[in-house]
Parts: sequence; C-alpha cells; structure tokens
Amino acid sequence: MSSSELQVKPRRRLSREDRQRQLLDVAWQMVRAEGTDALTLGRLAEQAGVTKPVVYDHFSTRSGLLAALYQEYDTRQTALMDAALHASEATLAGKARVIASSYVECILTQGREIPGVSAALASSPELEAIKCGYESAFMDKCRAQLGPFVEGGALSAAGLIGMLGAAEALSHAAAMAQITPQDAEEELFQSIVAMVQRAAQAH
Repeated sequence: MSSSELQVKPRRRLSREDRQRQLLDVAWQMVRAEGTDALTLGRLAEQAGVTKPVVYDHFSTRSGLLAALYQEYDTRQTALMDAALHASEATLAGKARVIASSYVECILTQGREIPGVSAALASSPELEAIKCGYESAFMDKCRAQLGPFVEGGALSAAGLIGMLGAAEALSHAAAMAQITPQDAEEELFQSIVAMVQRAAQAH
C-alpha cells in the first residue's frame, strides 16, 4: 500500500447554508429523542461534532435556535398548504378540507417535536411574540380563503382563534396517538365549516 493510500482525506468544509441545515437536523433529532429541555447550544455542538463557536455563530442564543426551528416548521406548513389550496375546489368544503388536512399532516410529519418547541416559545415574551406572528399570518390566510363564503368576508377574530385552537389541539392529539389522524382532520374540517356557517348566518 502506497503512502498516498494511507493518507486520510481531509474533511470537506460545509458551506454556511449546509452547516445550518446540519445543525437544524441534529436539533430536531435531539428534541425528538430528549425533548426541548435538553436542547442547549453546547449540547447541540457536542451532538453535531462541531465547536461551540460554530453553533453560536449560527444561532447566538437558545431562543434564536428555538425560533429557527419554529420558523422552519412554519415555512414547511405554509408551502404545503399554499400548494394544496391552489389546487383545491373553490368551495367552502374544498377550502376547509385543505386547511384541515394540511394542518394535521404538517404536525404529524414533524411528529412530537413541535408541541415541545411550541411550548418552549411561550417561555419568554420575545419568543411568544414570534409564535403569535406566525399564528396571525395563518389566520390571515384562512380569512382570505374562507372569507368569500361570508357576506362582506367578515370572519370574526374570535372564530379564527377558536379554529386555530382546535387545529393545534386536534393535531397534537393525533401526533400523540390519542386519536387517529383521520378523526383529527374530520373534526377540524367540521369545526371550520361550522365557524364559517355561523358567520354567514350572522349577516
């Protein structure tokens, strides 16, 4: 065997984008296996096989890491729902079915991690504000899609907040195997339709 064959190839240095992708993937794995309480920047560096400064360079704080995880989840959820809404029937049932199925599917795809990350976001005013921002954007999307089925497009904030609460509770129950995904989707679908019908009857 020649000396060149004995040489170990140097480890390829990841681009900043690829490194962040690796760190987020490891962070999701840690949350899945150990919960959000175990997720610290130091532990993430250890699990990812990098130095602490590398992790701090990407996220600065634990709050920044949690926010990045939730943002990634929200981006995936938004893309999934947008594509499904674009292809859906322009009926109340069609739009409601897509909203229900997309929400439940995205939570199930992320598994048990999102409830923990979502709860952790409520641990500080800064993180709570980030979560509220994403929730407001989701409700605005639902208002835009469902409003045409109500005279004047008047869906109440209370109705939309109730719909969001039902979506979170049912999806998380399905993720924890307390109910089936099909039951979660159907109950959420019925809740959305009922909300819109109540608003329509009020006008």
